Amino acid sequence: MTSTRQPFPSESFELLAAEEDKHWWFRARNRVILWALKKHVRHFNRFLEVGCGTAFVLDGVNKAYPNSKLYGSEYFEEGLVHARKRIPNATFLQIDATAMKDVAQYDVIGAFDVIEHIEQDQLALDNLARALEKNGTLLVTVPQHQWLWSEVDEFACHVRRYTRTDLIQKVETAGLSVKYTSSFVSFLVPLMWLSRIRSSKGDYDPMTEFHIPKFINRVLELVMRLELSLMKLGIRLPVGGSLLLVATK
Repeated sequence: MTSTRQPFPSESFELLAAEEDKHWWFRARNRVILWALKKHVRHFNRFLEVGCGTAFVLDGVNKAYPNSKLYGSEYFEEGLVHARKRIPNATFLQIDATAMKDVAQYDVIGAFDVIEHIEQDQLALDNLARALEKNGTLLVTVPQHQWLWSEVDEFACHVRRYTRTDLIQKVETAGLSVKYTSSFVSFLVPLMWLSRIRSSKGDYDPMTEFHIPKFINRVLELVMRLELSLMKLGIRLPVGGSLLLVATK
C-alpha cells in the first residue's frame, strides 16, 4: 500500500507539540525507547534522532543521558521550531534522510516512526548505517502489519506498514546485524482493528486520536506499562501495532 502525499503533514507539528507529553501513545513509546537504550546500548556519547519532529523523544533521551551530545534532524523546519525550544543545547539540522552524507559520526541513531513515511526507505537505512560509528547502534520503531492499513495511515502519510521479516531484511541489507526485535501496542490490537474498520466507512476524524477522555487515556497508558513489564521480563511480543528493532554495526 502506498500514499501519494508528502512525507508528513507539516501543519501537524503545532498539535504534536501541544499534545505529546499528555498522550498515552507518545508517553508509552518513549518508555519503550528509553528501556531499549538502557538494555541494549547503556552508554553513548553522540546520539542522532532522524525525523525528530518536535524532539519529544530526544527530550526524553536528554533527561536520561544528560552528558551525551544530542543531534536531531528533521525534514520540516516547522518541527525544528519546537525542537529547538525543547532542547536548546542540542544540535538540529533540517535534512532529508535519503540525502544524508555522514560517515561514522554517531554512537546511536534513532528513527522512531519515520521510515514508513519514506518511499526510498532502503536508501534511508543505508545512510543511517553509514553514519554509525563501528559497533554503533540503530534503534527503529515502525507501524506493523499491513492488515491494519486504513485511513489512519493515509492521514499520517504512511507509505507502508512493515512485517518483521521485511524490516529485518532491509536493516541487514544496510549492513547491520539485528540484535533485538519485539512488537508493542500488542494488547490493543483488537481495538486498533475495530477502529480501522470504522475508519474505512468514511467517518474517520483524525482529531479523535488526541481528544480522548482522560480516564481512557490513563487506562491505555496502563496497558502499555503492562506490555513493557513483559518486555523487561524477556518476553518478545509476536503481534502488535508497532515494531521495535535494535541493530548494531
